[in-house]
Amino acid sequence: MNLSSNKVKLVFISILLMITTTVFSSEKNITYMQILQKPNDLELNLKYAQQQGKMGNFKQTISTLERLNMLYPDNTEIKLYLLSVLVQVDSPEKANVIIDEMKLRRDLSPEDLETLKEIEEELKDREPGLWTFAADISAGSVFTNNVNSVSKTRKKNESDSVVGFNSAKHDRTLSGGIGLTATRPVGEESSLLINFAHTLSEQYAETDDDYQSYGLTLGLDTTFLGQSVSPYIIANKSDYQTDADSFSFMYGAGSFFSIGERNSISYGYSFADAKGNHNSTDTTADETNSITHSFTLGHDFIVNQLITTSIGLGYSDADAKVDAGNDYETYDGSLNINFAFPWAYISVGNALSFNDYKKADSSVNSSIIRSDVTHTFDVMVTKAIGDFFPTIDPNRSLFINASYEKMKSEANIMNYDYIADSFSLSFSKSFNLNN
Repeated sequence: MNLSSNKVKLVFISILLMITTTVFSSEKNITYMQILQKPNDLELNLKYAQQQGKMGNFKQTISTLERLNMLYPDNTEIKLYLLSVLVQVDSPEKANVIIDEMKLRRDLSPEDLETLKEIEEELKDREPGLWTFAADISAGSVFTNNVNSVSKTRKKNESDSVVGFNSAKHDRTLSGGIGLTATRPVGEESSLLINFAHTLSEQYAETDDDYQSYGLTLGLDTTFLGQSVSPYIIANKSDYQTDADSFSFMYGAGSFFSIGERNSISYGYSFADAKGNHNSTDTTADETNSITHSFTLGHDFIVNQLITTSIGLGYSDADAKVDAGNDYETYDGSLNINFAFPWAYISVGNALSFNDYKKADSSVNSSIIRSDVTHTFDVMVTKAIGDFFPTIDPNRSLFINASYEKMKSEANIMNYDYIADSFSLSFSKSFNLNN
């Protein structure tokens, strides 16, 4: 047993988020944008180690978990989450305090006690190091009944004419990823993060989602005027099998502060520059090259020891190389209710997104400027395999995540009136490379 058996409790869900966000989306290259649209979902707060692989929010993670720990004093899972992050950022003093408190409890399972003893021994012989290295691996599959967003009528506008929308609907996508993360403290109040991630995706019936992606992130977690601030830079490249390669560059910052013990406010800004190669396979890819500015605002509220809520608002403005059909503004709103059951974390969410395009697209309908609204309902359940089958996963370091998403889109152009249901099943595991 090693430290990764605890640290994975915090890092695993964000890997899954990266996978499910990519495959659920009807557009390409918006994985990071979708993550940034929900910065204050409790789900994300409990998925921070891999999120830190993208944004470096150690201090924000610790402050959130410490607040939850005060309100959920009997919840062993939350204490282990907090302990795993403290160990990861080389904070032995706080970690030992939690270990001592947990060892006094009489309701701990033998597995939890053994984990605490192992970590305690590691901390006794461990000299603080400047760098901490970790690796994350994940694999998953998504099944959808409308992979190409086929309209409800199976018809669409094309060059001002109505034609059949005969694209395939049912399909499944397999995906896998690996991430390497290096972190180190910078002074007493900050930490630096470097993350490299590689993702593979393979679509079964079609090839639109057959690609490899490579991402590099630099992040800094620090404090300013009493708030946790996390600036970041992200570079990404996606190699598609039957489409033009795409490149994106993003920078921004997120901030977080608490109001009392039950409320927290988060806000952020991001700038994204996305480009697609112009090649013989896709001669129009570079028409969607765009610059996007995004703003987010969120509120988390702890109702009681079981239930928390998250409200998020977002606005983004995309300006593309070819305006028609590509320039748009988006207004987002979301509400999530999260349940911290002893046997699993469950999140139920509803989101509305209003998209207003700026110019009509003559390749679709030259007389109507597109405008649509999408309603998304989703449920996510996460648990360690070892909680159900201890002989398979005695250290509870292998996690399973099941998600269901239903998206309804209504628009003033028939092409974008559709309903899509998706189900995702994913597994993930994290390793500490310092040991």
